[in-house]
Amino acid sequence: MVWTLVALNVALYLWDRGGSVFGPRTVFSDLGLRPAELIDSLRGSEKSPLVTLYTSMFLHGNLWHLVGNLLYLGVFGPAIEQAIGPWRFGLYYLAWGVAAVLAETFVSPHSSVPIIGASGAISGILGMYLVLFPTNRITIWFFFNEFDVPAYALLGVFFLKDVLLQTPGVANWAHIGGFLAGMLFVQLMGGRDRVLARYVRENRSLA
Repeated sequence: MVWTLVALNVALYLWDRGGSVFGPRTVFSDLGLRPAELIDSLRGSEKSPLVTLYTSMFLHGNLWHLVGNLLYLGVFGPAIEQAIGPWRFGLYYLAWGVAAVLAETFVSPHSSVPIIGASGAISGILGMYLVLFPTNRITIWFFFNEFDVPAYALLGVFFLKDVLLQTPGVANWAHIGGFLAGMLFVQLMGGRDRVLARYVRENRSLA
């Protein structure tokens, strides 16, 4: 499911630009989620942007936006997919994406700036990973040097950056909402021990 999502995001990115890697968005420019329009629709407006709750998480502003998101998806997604199963992973991915844009809408209900990107849904993966595998070692490269850091340190910095050092033009609260949703879903599945028991069984069956 992880690699299906990677392929889908890449395909839609290229389709949105008529096959160009660096070109402007043209095909799906109206499918980003605008908080103000979503609020209007909930108040009975004729507009119905509810579909953008889902379409927005498959669109990206530029190549680096796409590459950054898919890097996190590729690094952290496989372990979560193996822990909860591919179909549940796909459904939860969508749920985390919706939770992310709803969090951003709650904080900025009057904004007409479209929210796009997979980072909210991927933040859900990161939140679940933090609960399930906090001591896993993650390899990072910094100025051509390789370091192994525990997942809790890397993901903790990721989360605190959005809470304490919010970047203008970035849907920081979507990241926060998705991350917290991922952590919450571990509890909804019965807690860390129950989820990890399935993960151990899956690893044994593959051995």
